[in-house]
Amino acid sequence: MAVTRIVKNIATPDPGKAQAFYGDILGLDIAMDFGWITTFSGDARAQVQLSVASEGGSGTEVPDISIEVDNFEEILTRIHTAGMEIPYGPVTEPWGVRRFYVCNPFGTLLNILTHET
Repeated sequence: MAVTRIVKNIATPDPGKAQAFYGDILGLDIAMDFGWITTFSGDARAQVQLSVASEGGSGTEVPDISIEVDNFEEILTRIHTAGMEIPYGPVTEPWGVRRFYVCNPFGTLLNILTHET
């Protein structure tokens, strides 16, 4: 038996408000919408991963979710255009990732990252 998927659920009184961030900014598609729960997905198939941490790296707070993207600068531009606050970064870290922190509309701290080549 193997774990095939891990899903992070984010509590909110209005799941519909997620579209502007997860759909418009990050480019995810709605895979399921029952009104009380909306699930977003992308085309890529990712490995199952779960991290536990005492800090977020470089002395930062541990983010609730890390989202790796292949269009980092485009996402960063969308975040700026939306007028969202970036509490950390963008920065290239010593361990080879470029990243920034942003909160989604529900206050969940996200680590948006790409691996430097």
